Amino acid sequence: MREELGVDLVQLSFDLVDPTWPDEVLAEIADAIRTAAARHRLTIHSAFIGLAHYSFNQLLHPNPKVRDAAEAWMIKAYRFAALAGISRVGGPLGAIASRRDGVETDRISEEDYRDLIARMRRLAIAAEAVGLVELYVEPTPLRREWPWTVGQAKRMTADIAGSAVPWRYCLDWGHATFEPLYGRYRGTMEAWFSELAPEIGMVHLQQTDFQYDRHWDFTEVGLVDPAAAAALLEKWMLADRPAFLEVFYPFERDDASVLDAVRRSIQILKPAFA
Repeated sequence: MREELGVDLVQLSFDLVDPTWPDEVLAEIADAIRTAAARHRLTIHSAFIGLAHYSFNQLLHPNPKVRDAAEAWMIKAYRFAALAGISRVGGPLGAIASRRDGVETDRISEEDYRDLIARMRRLAIAAEAVGLVELYVEPTPLRREWPWTVGQAKRMTADIAGSAVPWRYCLDWGHATFEPLYGRYRGTMEAWFSELAPEIGMVHLQQTDFQYDRHWDFTEVGLVDPAAAAALLEKWMLADRPAFLEVFYPFERDDASVLDAVRRSIQILKPAFA
């Protein structure tokens, strides 16, 4: 990757490995990751929940037993990350159940919220036990997922303060700018940066039109200007935070064209973020 794309700081997706696989399999894969990273002089900054686990309700499932299973899954993810030499783990926390009438609720119960905070505190203890240094929450632009507003994120920061390992935020350029939810002027990265900058540990970059969470690469035409994005990070003293390209492609697309599009996207981004 260093030679092919010209990057040396990367993020692992848990779409590549399921931390519930047998221990001997996980140990073999973790060793392979360590070896490959060393051989190519790559630093794996963090490991993040991918599309596979994100598709479940996770820590906000209506059934507490499923929440327990999701909490156990995260603990196993922490253990695997530590085995692979990765010291940070994160992703979205979960989603409450849909309403039968199809109307999206804009709040979770206080009981469910307190349960979520308690689980986050237990997870921080588990992360510390295996040597992780940070955990991350990625806010998503859905009313059923938590947190989805700046105010909710600020409350969560206050409520989780003092946990065994610090929880920080990963902000995605296509989440905070989703106009159908936040509106044209409230749906900006600056709205989040201005309130949460000290708690932000990284950002995810994508090209998008602000109408859906597109996760296009930067060969596509969209509204995210790399130079303006880099300048905004600089303005809020976030230029030292890692910025990772996070793009999705149709499963049917061939590997060669995906690799070429990612390579060209990196070439577009590098002058702004060098």
